[in-house]
Amino acid sequence: MRVLLQRVTRAHVEVEGEVVGRIAHGLVVLVGVGPDDTGEVAESMATKVVELRIFRDEEGKTNRSLLDVSGELLAISQFTLFADARKGRRPSFLGAAPPGVAERLYELFAAAAGARGVRVEQGVFGAEMRVELVNDGPMTIWLDSEAG
Repeated sequence: MRVLLQRVTRAHVEVEGEVVGRIAHGLVVLVGVGPDDTGEVAESMATKVVELRIFRDEEGKTNRSLLDVSGELLAISQFTLFADARKGRRPSFLGAAPPGVAERLYELFAAAAGARGVRVEQGVFGAEMRVELVNDGPMTIWLDSEAG
């Protein structure tokens, strides 16, 4: 599993012009699922994301987690995180999990983050989406799971 985290002051996602998810202070998390990923991987990544200390404390140091700052999470499915553009000019997406597997694990990731005490909003799996955000910092971090 691959996730790209962006610390934000606000964000929303639209599908066909309608806002389907909106958060204030927190994280936009682009979630890519690989073919070897499992439910255990999705839950482990959710824990890592909500506990990662990338928010500022009162001294300006990145010592606080999403949980510590009562932040929110906007999860967006993104199979393109598994793009392979090493050859040619057209990326291959063969490294991504099949849609049925990917959707199940994306939903499990979002549910696991919510179960850890974070308010979670989501995009729509497989839809064309428009994501608007204000990156705070900017702070953007890439995480790969062991299986990914």
